[in-house]
Amino acid sequence: MANDKEPGKPEFGYSSGAALMAHGSLALHDHVATRMDAAFGDTQPMIEVRFKDLSISADIIVKDVTESTAELPMLPNELAKGFRKLRAKKHLVQKQILKNVNGVFKPGTITLVLGQPGSGKSTLMTMLSGRFAAKKNIAIEGEITYNGATSSELCDRLPQFVSYVAQQDKHIAALTVKETLEFAHACCGLELSEHDAKKHMMGNPAENAAAMEVANAMFKHHPGVVTQQFGLQMCQNTVVGDAMLRGVSGGERKRVSTAEMQFGNQQVLMMDEISTGLDSAAAFDIVNTQRSLAKKFHKTVVISLLQPSPEIFNLFDNVLLLNAGRVMYNGPREDALSYFESLGFKCPPHRDGADFLMDLGTNKQTQYANELAVIPRTTSEFAEAFANSDVFYRLQAELNSPVSSKLLEIKEKFMDSFPKFCHGLLVSTGTLMKRQIKMTIRNTAYLKGRGLMVIVMGLLNGSVYYQFDVTDAQIVLGIIFASVMFLSMSQSAQIPTFMASRDVFYKQRGANFYRTASYVWANSVSQIPLAVLESFVYGSMVYWMCGFAPAAGAFILFELTVILTIMAFAAFFLFLSAAAPDLHVVEPISMTTTLFFILFGGFVVTKGNIPDYLVWLYWLNPVAWCVRSLAVSQYSDSRFDTCVYGDVDYCEKYGMTMGKYSLSLFEIPSET
Repeated sequence: MANDKEPGKPEFGYSSGAALMAHGSLALHDHVATRMDAAFGDTQPMIEVRFKDLSISADIIVKDVTESTAELPMLPNELAKGFRKLRAKKHLVQKQILKNVNGVFKPGTITLVLGQPGSGKSTLMTMLSGRFAAKKNIAIEGEITYNGATSSELCDRLPQFVSYVAQQDKHIAALTVKETLEFAHACCGLELSEHDAKKHMMGNPAENAAAMEVANAMFKHHPGVVTQQFGLQMCQNTVVGDAMLRGVSGGERKRVSTAEMQFGNQQVLMMDEISTGLDSAAAFDIVNTQRSLAKKFHKTVVISLLQPSPEIFNLFDNVLLLNAGRVMYNGPREDALSYFESLGFKCPPHRDGADFLMDLGTNKQTQYANELAVIPRTTSEFAEAFANSDVFYRLQAELNSPVSSKLLEIKEKFMDSFPKFCHGLLVSTGTLMKRQIKMTIRNTAYLKGRGLMVIVMGLLNGSVYYQFDVTDAQIVLGIIFASVMFLSMSQSAQIPTFMASRDVFYKQRGANFYRTASYVWANSVSQIPLAVLESFVYGSMVYWMCGFAPAAGAFILFELTVILTIMAFAAFFLFLSAAAPDLHVVEPISMTTTLFFILFGGFVVTKGNIPDYLVWLYWLNPVAWCVRSLAVSQYSDSRFDTCVYGDVDYCEKYGMTMGKYSLSLFEIPSET
């Protein structure tokens, strides 16, 4: 439904994202902000970020540099080179990543972070967004506050207030652009309930109704709006893809990465190198949209770019210039060139302002220098000059001033009560399960390969051991053991899939999309349909062709036991994928653990032949439990658990029934 048209302003439709975006992002933001401000006044949340004397250093162990000469790649030369590396002495070196970085990011402003690669931009962004992974060898000093609240006070709730777009594009390759954005919306989208709205609304009934209408429309069609804002409507039904699966282009994938983090109620937006792979027009539109968000909705936007065009550079309010972890300038954009001109560096008329600032931290600075002036040369000298400037004194005054009462009120009413996650455990698990099942269904190569292997192996084992002699316990337990190992170890084929989705999990979990428990539960439960299908198809062929106990109860127990074992190994390989650093490590580990599962499964080596100090591996082995369970189930059947079987009186000859005797050959107790 369309809203009532206002004189001199465009009319908006609320039926879809395209209708909302009919007049562009800036007009939509103005339309929404006008209605929200009329209903809520100045009570809408906003966050001011302050960081004072922020320093980060890392202790790194390095080897002494060994002088090398150009040598032919011959065996003696390579051995000598390796020997020199072994003899090289190690010593501890402290690397300064950031040093005494100060700043204030105010609501309603958009700040550009500039710097050469390795200047500390990404470290600063991850630190301020709460995504920095602290380690034992890393020392962090300084203070960061959000409306006066420290990061330790906000703790795990910080991602709900600060979003972060990383440089790397990490996505589920099999999902389309539309599905990727809809998943982010399902995880982070919070609908404005009428009950909560009435508590904060202060407009007249018409203004309040208009605000609720536009808020509900924005929530319902937010994925469509974001798709239009980032120019993804032409590829929204194309899979994102990766190096192995053809999908959208690199520039489109970068836009998906930025668009994915537009969902939620975050008031601080941190974006790291979002223009990589984009043309200048697309980059301008994205930055201009973020500027509009900052101005209309009082958001705090911080974007790091490597080489912004003059048009993009002029969109920013402030500039933070970093080099080698030191601040060379942090202040208003329009004052940056005049500040460096006062130091003796003048930007030529033909040179872009951003490129000029970037060059100052390199050996290209000499082309801008005034030869008659005493000018700073090194990064330390630039940092010292800035620390003695009027711009820095004004910055220090802002840092040392008390937080405004309005921001403190927002902290108490909005930030202190905001939940860690937008949705509960069950809702998040359900959302993840839908995505996981969709990913499994689309992995057609894996499904076809698994289906073919299950059928071929089922027919092969069933025909080779067709109607086996049940008195030959080695054959019976052998086919049980082989079946369990085949179905269980085949789950290792999912390791590459688990590893590929791990980086996506880290990104989305770091953004508080969902709980870790939800992800684990969803992965585990989504394996059940495939495990049931594999077990039923394979078990139906092997069980009846081989001649196991012809009883419905025994067959059902066979299927259930195998399904549980498959699930256990799927969880085990998921654990390996999470614990190992990369695929090159997890694959040999999985092969080594397979050897342990075989050796301590109770068939190749019986329990009595396992040394006492290793027998615990037997009791921890799910293969051993499955083999014991199925063996007892078969030989406890009334057809086999008899004294006389095949003209042999087992009770008279061995003092036990045929079933118990067969189990005793592999030291399997009949009671378990």
